[in-house]
Amino acid sequence: MFGQNLEVQLSSARTEDTTVVWKNFHDSITLIVLSSEEGTSELRLERLLQMVFGAMVLLVGLEELTNIRNVERLKKELRASYRLVDSFLGDSERIGDLTQCVDCVVPPEVSLLQEALSGFTEAAGTAFGSLVVSGRVVAATESWWRLGTPEAVLLPWLVGSLPPQAARDYPVYLPHGSPTVPHRLLTLTLLPGLELCLLCGPRPPLSQLDPQLLDRWWQPVLDPLRTCVPLGPRALPAGFPLHVDVLGLLLLHLELKRCLFTVEPSGDQEPSPEQRRRLLRSFYSLVTATHFPPEPGTPEDKVEDAAQRAQVPRACYLVSGPEEPGTGWRLVALQLGPRRLLLLVSAQSPTHGLRSLATHTLHALTPLL
Repeated sequence: MFGQNLEVQLSSARTEDTTVVWKNFHDSITLIVLSSEEGTSELRLERLLQMVFGAMVLLVGLEELTNIRNVERLKKELRASYRLVDSFLGDSERIGDLTQCVDCVVPPEVSLLQEALSGFTEAAGTAFGSLVVSGRVVAATESWWRLGTPEAVLLPWLVGSLPPQAARDYPVYLPHGSPTVPHRLLTLTLLPGLELCLLCGPRPPLSQLDPQLLDRWWQPVLDPLRTCVPLGPRALPAGFPLHVDVLGLLLLHLELKRCLFTVEPSGDQEPSPEQRRRLLRSFYSLVTATHFPPEPGTPEDKVEDAAQRAQVPRACYLVSGPEEPGTGWRLVALQLGPRRLLLLVSAQSPTHGLRSLATHTLHALTPLL
């Protein structure tokens, strides 16, 4: 506030052990985040604030946040967003809050599920439908994939953060597409942990989605649906050929704004899944802020000239932990066209082979995303 009076914009500050980042939205709401987590990047905290504001708009609408008539009433209404906001602050198994890409999983028989989903959404009278397992998208209609940021990330995340229910009829605003007029998010549990989501207007009523309609479209694909349930944290189909040294991976498609994130390979080795997620999240923040260009569509990207673009690095790696040979986990990032791959690799993998390992892994994953 002191800086503002002097026309100085101050966006972050650091103490010995804490990083503070704040952001003002629409000259109405200021959000402040403090983190004492070691190595926390400002990029991560800035994106966290964007997601938190997106969650507030998603559940109470932009009008309520920019034209505040009664602060106490707004505070009560914002309680609806607490569970979603808490899920960003915890140690999530997903990464869309940081990458701003939709967390996806790859089922073995995606074409069958896609066909059933398209048929069902058409019969229900909406163009927007998706299958969500543990907050990750298994399959979605073309219109659902065209949803803007941040709602494309927020909607499955919201579904993954809510307590299990057989069916829901939930009012939501779309922060990018419809921030002042609410839509309805209908969810139906097909199997424990696997939900069918529809985004629609006043119609259809939830009662219209009766068991007969569900059975007609989903009974024939019950077995493919069952194979999706364990995919949550694994993201990749069982038996997918990954090198034995790969302990975790993050694959981003920067144009489609989708990502695959898993720390399940070689699950019994050190480090723990929580630590693997932390390492990959920190590495993503580092390479995005310092090595690779901003993701397509950001203002910085538009002003970058062709000469600078020619000097963009294609790959980088980092050794985390002790420096003795054969110790310390390796992290490698590779950018090829619209895809960016980050790998966490075990200590026994030689550093001179990291680029080759990443290239082979990226080629194997390319058909999936």
